[in-house]
Order: sequence, then C-alpha cells, then structure tokens
Amino acid sequence: MKIWTRVRDNWRKWSSRHVERPATDEPSAPAAGEDHLALARESLRELLQDDRVPASVRESLAEDYRQVQAMLEKLEHGHIHIAVFGRVSVGKSATLNALLGEPRFRTSPLHGETRSADLAHWRQYDAGGVYLVDTPGINEVDGEARERLAHEVAERSDLVLFVVDGDLTRSELDALRVLARYRRPLLLLLNKADRYTREERALLLQTLERRSAGLVAPGNILAIAAEPGERVYLQVDATGQETEVVRRPPTEVEKLRERLWLVLEQEGKSLAALNATLFAGRLSDQVAERILATRRTLADSLVRTYCVSKGVAVALNPLPVADLVAAAAIDIGMVVHLSRLHRLPMSRSQAGALVRTVIGQMALLMGTTWAVHLVSSALKLGTGGLSTVITAAAQGAVAYYSTYVVGQVAERYLAQGLSWGAGGPKRVVRDILANLDRDSLLAQARSDILARLRAG
Repeated sequence: MKIWTRVRDNWRKWSSRHVERPATDEPSAPAAGEDHLALARESLRELLQDDRVPASVRESLAEDYRQVQAMLEKLEHGHIHIAVFGRVSVGKSATLNALLGEPRFRTSPLHGETRSADLAHWRQYDAGGVYLVDTPGINEVDGEARERLAHEVAERSDLVLFVVDGDLTRSELDALRVLARYRRPLLLLLNKADRYTREERALLLQTLERRSAGLVAPGNILAIAAEPGERVYLQVDATGQETEVVRRPPTEVEKLRERLWLVLEQEGKSLAALNATLFAGRLSDQVAERILATRRTLADSLVRTYCVSKGVAVALNPLPVADLVAAAAIDIGMVVHLSRLHRLPMSRSQAGALVRTVIGQMALLMGTTWAVHLVSSALKLGTGGLSTVITAAAQGAVAYYSTYVVGQVAERYLAQGLSWGAGGPKRVVRDILANLDRDSLLAQARSDILARLRAG
C-alpha cells in the first residue's frame, strides 16, 4: 500500500498550502507552479504504472484510469480546462461563445440542447493552452445522466464558471456547495443582466454574494450579458426620416474575460496541478479500497477453507491432545497464508505467537465454548467407530468456529498493518465475537463438516 500512501502524502503537501485557503477577492500570490506540476505528474504516473494493482481492480476502475491518463497528458502539454455549469437555458453555451467571440457552441431556446461535454480552444488567451468546456444543464426533466456528466466534467476541470440568470434556487445552491467541495476556483456569473434595471442588478449581485458566502469569493461574482436580447432602435436618416431597426446589443463579458485572465496569470499552472493531485488522491483511495475489498473476499474464502479442514481434522482424530496440536498447526498455516495475501509475510513462529494471543483472549472471553470442546472430545473417545460421526461433527464445528474467529482477528490485525490498535488484542477479539452469529456459524460448520465426512 506504499504507493497510495505516497500519493495521499503528495496531496496533503499540496492541500496544506493551497486548498484550504478561504474564498477571497484576489488570487493567491504566484506559487512554485513547476514544482506543483512535477508533484502532480509524479502522482499520476505512479498510479498508472503500479503493476501491483490487481487486474480486476484496474478493470473495475478503467474509466478512472482513462481520466488519469488524460489528466497526465493535459499536464504534460500545460493545458487548462475551464468548465461552465448551471441549470438548463441560463446561457452556459452563450457565455462560452461570448468569450470565444464566435458561435462555437450550439445555443437554443429549447431545454437540453447540450447533451454531451464539448470543448473549444480559447485562443484569445496568450498562453494558448486554455480550453473552454460546455456541459449539459442540471435539473432537466429525464436528464439525470446528463446532470451526472456535468458534475463529472466540472470535477475534472481546473476552474468552473457557474452561470445563473437570477437569484439562486435551492437546487443551484446545493450544486454550488457540491462544486465548492472540489476545491477549485469558482466564478458565479449573473447572466442576462441586460434584462434588469441598474437597481435590480445591484440587488441581485448583493443577494448572490450573501447566499454564496464562503463558497465563492466576492470578486468572482460578476454580471454578464452573453447574448443580449434584441432591441428596437429608432434610426434617423439625413432627411429626418425615422426608421425602427431591430438590433442585438454587444455582449457584456469584458469583466469576466479580465477576471479569468488575472486568475490564469496568477494561478494557471497551480490550478492544473491542484486538480490533478486532488483527483489522484481520490483515485488512490478508491484503488486502496477496492484492493482491500478484493483481499477481504479472498481472505474470507481462505479462512472458510481452513475452517472446514480443521473441523474435519479434529472430528476424525480420536485423541483430544492431538486434536489441539492439529488445530494449532492448521491455524498457524492459515495465518501465514493470510499474511502473504496482505503482502506482510510472517514466519511460522510469528504466526504461532499471533494464534496463541488470539486463543488466549478467546479462552478468557468464551470459556463455555472451550468446555464444550473438551466434553465433545471425551464423548468421542467413548463412542468409537462410525457411530461417532454426529458427535465428531459437533466437536469439529467448535474447532471450525474457533478457526473462523482466529482468521477474522488475524485479518483485522493484518489490514491494520500488523497493529492491534488502541484497544489491543482483547478489544479486537471482543469486537469480532460480538459481531458473529454463533448459532448460525456453528450450524453451517456442522453442515459443511458432515458433508465432507460423508463424501470422504
């Protein structure tokens, strides 16, 4: 698990310097952007190149790995992605078109015209590596998949333009809070500002600032008119003849363009590094969780295999003392096998010490069960022959149960990096016993053992 720990450490190094800063009017002072880019690239490469990730885990996270590869390529080329986000028909596509100075993205009075993510190169910015990304609108009827796509694109982008056309709705405010958790700069844009009077526009901007406090820096709340409505103008010619002319006023996005240029100039490289590092940190956690889940599944199957083997061995052995010796040997073999599964190999002597610790705690916590074990051994001694099958199965079930507990405790110990935790072995054993359905497990054990004995 070292690689994922390192990725998370890289993320913490970055976040301690950048992601926790409060929403303020001005971008942060220029940072060591190249250093941050190198750190982000290192994290992404480690995720992509680690050959210890099981094929099943890599396959289940194939889309995430594809995104990591795309992010790495974006960092290598120094690209920045700016995504637009908001409800349907608030003017997201029109906002991007106004910035581009051309109708690159499709606009329509109909809801849901943007059905997939699309991007265009913003050549007006000097760096030349900035791309504007259009996304589907949120809260569209039957548009859950497109809304999910919009969130995914916004999460992967380096900067987000959140477009509204009035006061924030409940769903918009909820979405704004979600985007704020992605920890990249947010610009809140009041589009269609040309529809409001000067007083109404000022009131709306004040309200947006109040509602988005702590989520968006006040200086990042701007009024724009990406596609102003047509107006009727009275045109007078040289002879004094008056003619009504319908024209569309020029767009009002200059303040937005200036703000974006300022943010990009101050934080361009750092934004890309931040986004990539955050994504790498989240993916590393996902990979670690999937690997642990896979190991738990394999470990459970392994433990149950040893449980049956021990139960049958104890059931067939006529000597109680030999029962205990065989049981210990099987438990030690199981722990050694589990340690290899967790890539924390233990010697047989180390495994034996672990088994003795667990058995000792079990003896203190469940003396009645061990009494049943001894009684079953005595009963089996006096019955002899094939008539001992039922009694032997009962004794074997207790052995099965004890090995299952040993296996679960060992699994917890290994998953915690060879650590018992604050409560020590007693706490771990007690927690495992408290969460087991003893009767059901014993019933399953008897069934499994009888089936093996009769089959043999």
